[in-house]
Order: sequence, then structure tokens, then C-alpha cells
Amino acid sequence: MPFPAQDYGCAGWRGEMARRIGEFDWSATSLGAIDHWQRSLTSTVQMMLASPVPLVLLWDVPGYMIYNDAYAVFAGGRHPYLLGCPVEAGWPEVAEFNRNVMTTCLAGGTLSYRDKELVLLRDGKPEDVWMDLYYSPVAGDSGAPAGVIALVIETTGRVLTERSRQRAEAELHETNERLQLALNTGAVLGTWVLDVQSGKVSGDERFARTFSLPLEETAKGVSRDATTAMIHPDDQPFIERLSADAIRTGEPFRAEYRIRRPNGGYVWVQANGRCEFDAEGRPSRFPGVLIDIHERKIAEQSLVQLTETLEQRVADSIAARALAEEQLRQAQKMEAIGSLTGGVAHDFNNVLQVINGNLQMLAADAGDQPVTQRRLAAATEAVKRGARLAAHLLAFARRQPLSPTVLNPRRLLNGMSEMLHRSLGETVRIDTVVSDDLWNVQVDRNQLENALLNLAINARDAMRADGVLTVRATNRRLDAAFCHDKPELSPGEYVEFSVADTGSGMSPEILQHVFEPFFTTKPDGHGTGLGLSMVFGFARQSGGCVAIESEVGHGTTVSLFFPRCREAQTPEPVDGPATSVGGGETILVVEDDADVRLTAVEMLAQLGYKVLTASNGDAALEFIDSDVPIDLLFTDVVMPGKLKSVELAQRAAARTPPVPTLFTSGYTRDEIVHHGKLDAGITLLSKPYRRDDLARMVRNVLRASPAHADPAAGVHDGGIAACVPPAAYDGTREPAAAAQHGEPAPREAARVLLVEDDAQSREALAELLGALGLACSAAGSAEEALPLAAAQHYDVLLTDLTLPGMSGAELARVVRREQPSIRVLLVSGYGRSAEIGETIPGARLLGKPLDFGQLRRELAQWLDRFEAAS
Repeated sequence: MPFPAQDYGCAGWRGEMARRIGEFDWSATSLGAIDHWQRSLTSTVQMMLASPVPLVLLWDVPGYMIYNDAYAVFAGGRHPYLLGCPVEAGWPEVAEFNRNVMTTCLAGGTLSYRDKELVLLRDGKPEDVWMDLYYSPVAGDSGAPAGVIALVIETTGRVLTERSRQRAEAELHETNERLQLALNTGAVLGTWVLDVQSGKVSGDERFARTFSLPLEETAKGVSRDATTAMIHPDDQPFIERLSADAIRTGEPFRAEYRIRRPNGGYVWVQANGRCEFDAEGRPSRFPGVLIDIHERKIAEQSLVQLTETLEQRVADSIAARALAEEQLRQAQKMEAIGSLTGGVAHDFNNVLQVINGNLQMLAADAGDQPVTQRRLAAATEAVKRGARLAAHLLAFARRQPLSPTVLNPRRLLNGMSEMLHRSLGETVRIDTVVSDDLWNVQVDRNQLENALLNLAINARDAMRADGVLTVRATNRRLDAAFCHDKPELSPGEYVEFSVADTGSGMSPEILQHVFEPFFTTKPDGHGTGLGLSMVFGFARQSGGCVAIESEVGHGTTVSLFFPRCREAQTPEPVDGPATSVGGGETILVVEDDADVRLTAVEMLAQLGYKVLTASNGDAALEFIDSDVPIDLLFTDVVMPGKLKSVELAQRAAARTPPVPTLFTSGYTRDEIVHHGKLDAGITLLSKPYRRDDLARMVRNVLRASPAHADPAAGVHDGGIAACVPPAAYDGTREPAAAAQHGEPAPREAARVLLVEDDAQSREALAELLGALGLACSAAGSAEEALPLAAAQHYDVLLTDLTLPGMSGAELARVVRREQPSIRVLLVSGYGRSAEIGETIPGARLLGKPLDFGQLRRELAQWLDRFEAAS
């Protein structure tokens, strides 16, 4: 099923292509449903969407195309057809070229092309294009190449411009040759002689026509000012200077300038001459010749303009590529650091859990020994500090499971007022500025309070505990210009929280590193360097972003932006009393770390529970599949072995009665957390936990789970429903009562297990089956259907092929192993052409929408039985 808009938005996927990718039905490809994508695929798509340059991801052997907004522009009329299409089908005219790309890169190689010439169809016509192409393999979760990332930069304009420049240079060369030929053939604009002593200029007929002077007067001699007046005003000063130098030194004179024509235009000429001197060495005559160089000068100017344009375009292209490469390097660096810190936090939390659990049990055994209790309290406080450190690491790595609620910013800041004053001290003045009619936001309240408190403490330290701290919350409408250098944001409505101080500020060099974990400007022992990195990770994980402005000597302002939420504020939860002591229930503890497992067992035993243990999911499954009574499954999320914790919980839920699950982890990865939020119906106890936390959570889960569940009765709040055929039971009398009154009991109707994730379709079809006289149990997913199939025999399994979790085909295989005689009817929009993988013997494929006549024919043997009984 495609992601809803808010899901892929919270993951940071922004823009038109993010929406299209989230809405595309990927289940028809080998990628599978988008919520089952490999982690490497998801992270690569997220990085690609944030890039401003055209990027396309070709996944799996067919090269299914996933691309960003810039590539959509490049694709032109083929967008959005290319999305999800194999690359050879999407670009058939270059299919062989792309086949070589996929073969080379999936084998681990890379390819790059500079100004690669290809013929592409554009507007239905073949067109020559040139492109810079860079192909690199992308590793899947297994570590082997699973796809290809391609950087596509079209250089057609630059190539054509370069060719135009080359043609212009050739034309200039030809013009020079023609000029030389013209000179050799007498194609000149005239000759002239300047009488240096009188200042008169005389010339031939062509000279007179060039300067628009009377022929007879020019032959006798005209004032030098008359010729100068015809020269372009911009050229006159340097012509006078060159003439004076030639007369003074006797060196050859050569100048290029413009002469005004009668139509008001100008023609370029070249004047060549040399001054002659008399016997006394005085300048006397200055003869010269005018040559027409207009065509050459025009060609030169065109070439200069073309070269300047080309240089600017090349510079722009290089700058854009450099920016894209820097953003890619930064994204890869932050992702690598996030994975490292998340793994460290996981192991660290396991260590803290062992220490914390033993401290809790020692405190219970120590009784009223003040010294011992004081030491245990100090050790426990140290564990809490370690847990906060691990939580900061997880927040930066965006692995901290969030529990977002709809918050009113004004109420949040008012509630934090006392905590801020107590944390910052009396010497810091706190000004809170809150706009009227603030919009709501959907974030994790505790994480937002921690983020604002971290920023406030950083500000206090920067001001050396003496200054003004301004906490502000305002509504913001962000436009495209503001979001240009913040790819994680898209234009829209946001609430901005900002914390500004009057401290010392930071230099640009420091600002480049402030969000990296463990980076700090404080002396050793005065800071972990995790405050801003935690804020950075939390904001990104919540679908927002963080921005910082600082100037040395003028303070710092850190701003958090969160999307506006139009829902009403979530009511404040009211904690009710909880019984902490167990009542002898049996708990199956699954934990691969021996020390953590032993600590959990001892704490549960102290609380009055019976405990079974397993070191991995495979060992735990033996208990689940046995007849051993189990009231609760308490399992770590991340475990070795073939069976994952979520699958183990599903098997436990399929027991009769169902066994509830309480998860625990110090690093949740993506097994139960998607887009930064816990999956629906999941209860998580984060490590390290205290014995009291464990006691409360265990009792809450046990209390929420019924001791026995009747599958036929239906669990309405979980999406499971049941319908009883009206002909089998009319509701006027209990079946047992009917037997006591001597009436014949109705024949038992055939039972149908209906699985359909669309609620309206499920209700309509369940009502139809009931009207046909069939006993129907309906479920919204395979995971909901499995406990029903485990608890009761069914004659028919009628299931949609595409379900949100396990597919309908896989559900059919699991049910048939337990009920080999069940009839399987698979429903799909693709009808009989739907892909189900491994053949399911006897299974029938039906098309959507269901044909009533066909459905009756498929169920005929059970309908005939009912009609005969009636």
C-alpha cells in the first residue's frame, strides 16, 4: 500500500516526486510494497530527493526507475510514465546502452561519460543530445549491488555553443584571409596624407567617400578637425594619442576605429601609416591607407560575446555540480555518523540495563541502610546520566522512537517557564514572545521540551550566565526562496520556535560543525557535544528542520521549524493507579545478551512472576509452539537468528488464547519504528529501564489483554469482525434453548474467513456472504486473520492479494499448512494474470470488482448444502 502523505513527509521526503513515489503502487514490481522496502533503498531515495541535480535510481535487474524533481524536468513528456518503469522500456531508443550500464554496475563497476552523444525521442522526433553521465552501484541491505544511481547533466547547450564558437573562429580566420586578399587586390577605403605643419588632410576619392567629405575639397586638403568629427566619439581620444606618438617618434602608425556613415551607422576601418621628416628632422608628411575591417570586427565581437556567455554557463554548471557533490558528501557523512552513533547507543543501553537492574534489586535488598542506599542512589543517578547520553545519540541518529501528539505551542512554553528559570538561574533574564493565534504542531512533547531546554542551556553558557535569553514562537509561511537551501523543507505553513541569546556568537568555521555529534567549543569536562546534534536529529525526524544564525560578538539564534497541524490539541493523559506486583503469571523473556537477560529474569521474579527464557527468536518459538502456558512475551527488538521479534510476536498472537507482546530495546532500528514513530499497536519499554517501569508496563499490557478470546465474537477495535448468517440464526432464541424445546437444530453453515484491508469493501462483502447463508469472520489484515485461523476450522479463505503486511498469497500458504482442505479464493485487480509466486494447489484467482455470479459458482457446493438444509 502507498505511504500516506504525512508518513513520507515525516521521513523528510519532500516535493512533487516524493508525493508521486509515495502514491505509486510498487507491489507490482520486484521492489514490493513501499513499507517493505530495503533500508538501503529508502535511504538512497531520501538522499536523492534532497538533491538539486538530476538523479535517477535504477533498482534491481530490470532497473525500475525512481527519480527526483530535477530528473522529472529532464524527462520532459515521459514524466511521470518513467516512474516505476524498467529503464529499457522507459528509454527504448537507448536500450542497449542502458543494458550495458545495468550489467556493469550491478557487477560492482562504475561508468562515466563526458559529453556523451545520444539520439533521444523528444516530442515524437529523434533529437541529438549530449550529456555528462555518471553511474555508480548502490548496495542493498545484503551488501551486494542492488541498484544503480545515475547523475544526469545535459550538456547539449554547452556542446552546441562550443561548436558555434569553433565555427565563429573559422569564419574569423576566413575573414582575415579575405582581408588579406582584399588588400592584395586593392580593396581599400582610400589613402590620405596629413600635412603636419598646416594640419590639412588630403585624400583620394575613396577616402572622401569613406569620410563623407566633398571630393574636390578633400583632394586639395581639408581641416583635420573635419575628419576627426567623423570618427566615433569613444575612439577619438586614443586616435589623437596614437597620432601624436607616431609623429613624435616616427614609429609606424596602426589604429582601428569607427567612422560614421551617412545613414548614422558606423563602419570599422584600420588606418596604417608612418610620419616622414624633413632634412632638419622636423615632421612634414604623414601618409597612410584606410582598410575596411568591418566584417572582421563584427566577427570578433560576436566571438567575444559568445566566449563570455560560454564561460558563464560553464561556471554555473561547475558551481551547481560542486554544490550537489557537497550536499551528497554531507548527507553521506551525517548518515554514516548516524549509523555509528545508533549502534554505539544500542550496546551502551544494554550495559546500562545490566547496571540499572542490579542497582534496583540491590536497593530492594538493602533495606534501611542509609550509607548503602546513598551509594546506590549515586550510582543510579550516574546510570540516568548515561541513559540521557544514549538518548541524545539516538536522537541525532534519528533512531529514537517518537510518540508525537498535537501540541499548542503557547501552552507548552507556559508549562516550561518554571523549568527554564530553575535551570538557567536568576542572572539570566528570560523573555518569552508568543504570537497570537499560534497554530498547533504534531511532535513528541518530551523531545521538544528537551530540545528547547538544551538550546537554553547552551545559550546560558555562551552568555556566561549573564544576559538576555529570548524564547519565541511564531507562525511562519515559508516560500520557495526560503526553502531553497533547506531541501528538507517544502514551502508551506510552519510554526517556528527560536532561542536567541546575547552571548559571544560563533565564527563561520565553527558553524559548519555545530550539528556534528561530540563537537563542542567548551573545555574538557564541561560538555558532551551532543546537545545540538540531538536537536538536529529530533527536528529532522519530526518532519521539520533546524537553522542557526550567529555572528561573533552579536549572539546566536537557533530556530526549529515544524509543519502546521490542523488537528485539535491532544488531551493531556491522566495516569491511573497501576498494580506493580505480579499474580503468578508466566512471562517468556527473549534476550540475546546474557547479562541483560539475567537481570530481567531476577527483576520479574522479585515482582512475583514465573519466568521462561530464550536467547533468540528460534529458541522462543519452541515455547510458543508448545503447550506451555504463557501469559506475556517480553522480547528484545534486535536479536540474532532467522526469526525476527515482530514475526515472533505474530506467532504469539496466533496462540489460543493470544499472547500479548511487550518489546524492549535500546536501538529500535526499523523493525517496529517507521518514519520515526512506533507502529500501531506496539508497546515499547526503552532500555535502560527501572524495575518500577518494568512492573508498570507488564501490568498494563497484561491488563489490556483478555485472558481468553473468542474469535467468532469479533474484536471490533482491532479490525476483526464476525457476521452470522440470518438463515442459520435469527437472533430470537439461543441455539441451546431451541434444542431444549425439541426444535431441530439448524445445520451448521459453511464458514468463510474473509480478509480485506478496505473497511467499506470488507463490510459489504461480509454482508453479502451472510446473505448467502455463510458464516463469515472478517479481518483487515493477514496478521489479524492468523489468530482466527489458528482457533477455528474454515471451509473457505477469501482474501485480497494485496494486504498491508503479509500478502494474501503468503497468508493462504500459512493457513493451508494448518487446514489443508480449506478452499482458497484470491482476489486481485489483475484477475487471473496476478503474480502470486509459488503455486498454491487448488487456489482460484478472481478479479476485482467481484462478479456476483462467479462468486456464487465458486461457493456453489456450500450454498447448495445450505439451500438443501433450508
